[in-house]
Amino acid sequence: MAGTFMLGETKVRPGSYFNIQKKGGNAAVSVMNGVTAVIFKADFGPLNKAVEISADDKYEEIFGNGLTTDAIKEAFAGGAKTVIGCRVGSGGTQGTVELKDTNETPATAVTITAKYPGAKAFTATIRTKLSDSNFKECVIYAGTTEFEKVEFAAGAGEALALKTALDASKNFTAAVASGKDQAILALVSQSAFTAGTNPTTANSDYSNAFSQVEPYEFNTICVDTEDSSIHLLLQSFVSRIFDAGSLVQAVVAEIQTVALDTRMAHAAAFNDEKMNYVLNAKISEQGTTIDGYKTAARIAGMIGACSSASSLTHTVINGFTELLENLTNTQIINAEKKGCIVLSYNKEKQVWIDSAINTLITPADNQDDGWKKIRRVKTRFELMRRVNDTTDKLVGKVDNDANGRKTVISQVQGVGDAMKEEGKLIACAVTESTVYKADGDSAWFDIDVVDKDSMEHIYLRFLFRFSTNE
Repeated sequence: MAGTFMLGETKVRPGSYFNIQKKGGNAAVSVMNGVTAVIFKADFGPLNKAVEISADDKYEEIFGNGLTTDAIKEAFAGGAKTVIGCRVGSGGTQGTVELKDTNETPATAVTITAKYPGAKAFTATIRTKLSDSNFKECVIYAGTTEFEKVEFAAGAGEALALKTALDASKNFTAAVASGKDQAILALVSQSAFTAGTNPTTANSDYSNAFSQVEPYEFNTICVDTEDSSIHLLLQSFVSRIFDAGSLVQAVVAEIQTVALDTRMAHAAAFNDEKMNYVLNAKISEQGTTIDGYKTAARIAGMIGACSSASSLTHTVINGFTELLENLTNTQIINAEKKGCIVLSYNKEKQVWIDSAINTLITPADNQDDGWKKIRRVKTRFELMRRVNDTTDKLVGKVDNDANGRKTVISQVQGVGDAMKEEGKLIACAVTESTVYKADGDSAWFDIDVVDKDSMEHIYLRFLFRFSTNE
């Protein structure tokens, strides 16, 4: 992976440039947008394992729709094309159901066990297939919804046939009772599983979940909790992977019952361009109230999906119909001074993002004020990612001589020129460092960047006169 360090940035304020050193291979150069990592709780599905889910997939078929899986829904609603989902927790037990044979004194022939722990309520039905009586079907329901169905040959050996059919299942396993391989299974309608139990969650479980998504590339990350201690763990994780070359922004929120001043203080305490804090997250969406982590997930999806050539400032949030915590002008100003994303109304009373800023309030000595803006962070992260991908392909493939260094300069300059054409940069000039001299297997380069910003403050000066003469 690529590491990062500051070399100097010629902007309005004294600062320094990011210089990316190469440590390993990455994917081919491309613009990576619309990928959000979501850490959530569920009553079923793979535990402590990152799962890549596209917007076209039905995440409910993997994790169900219980507990905080709605964070996935909100990320997709915000525009995420892909979610890197990780169910968080530890422990828990699996649900089971016993299926009887057709003997005069029925006995258990097959036991079906859920592959994952969780309290999701399942039922099992054994029935003759309507279109072909030579087969039976085992249908497992979650509530009234068909969750999985397999068919198997009817007649002697049904128990073993069902077990074989479920061997390929992603969700269930089957075990045949001793001596029951040739048993015929009794028909049954929605026999309830003995319910399993959900995993428990502690801070350490979230740290484990972060580690599971770490190998993936994503733009944004969010969690399913308003717990500020978890938010601090998230900040620590994002900072750590940034040092290893992973360029990610996190989005968090707390619920309205936390005092407004406390929420503002929590946002300001981050003081981090990689942390985004949604202040007034209690919203009505078509009559349904959402708050806290759900709103944060929606904004995470929006930030991850938006182009670095555009700003989310004054962007209307589709579906949000009413602010359930509408702030005064003075409160909005105070909140934005503390690095909060504030939701407000436009003139048509649509809910929008008042100002697309992150929690960075006091830039470090090597940062300029551009790092306070979500758009410019996205632009800079995109440039760095694309340059990393380009230069990593050259590691070990070019000589460390004048021609080899010119090749590096040419390739990196090509990335900068492309981003200029895409409307993301004003200027980009790549040169060999005059401070650090190439030696051995190391070479240093300066990437002088002027990135774009959106016009977000328009000042109109009206000049009136008393005289009515033109």
